Amino acid sequence: MTHVVCAPCFGCKYTDCVIVCPVECFYEDEQILYIHPDECIDCEACVPECPVEAIFHQDNVPEDQKGFIELNAEKAPQCPSITEKKEPLGDH
Repeated sequence: MTHVVCAPCFGCKYTDCVIVCPVECFYEDEQILYIHPDECIDCEACVPECPVEAIFHQDNVPEDQKGFIELNAEKAPQCPSITEKKEPLGDH
């Protein structure tokens, strides 16, 4: 099982979650973060750190955001890893 970054992250990209991840399974593109499903150990450390509540266990992803499960799996291996906190995008 894995956690998934969903729609609330798009355009804000807070990185509070990446600094608590013990396995460094977060990846980023210009607009959003992704969690690599093969690397996530399901520890849930990232969930309370997300100020926009964008991280869900894959079994609890809201129905209208189910596509993010596949999107994270597809995009994470294509993007650079992120392990340090950065300034968020926009005014969230």
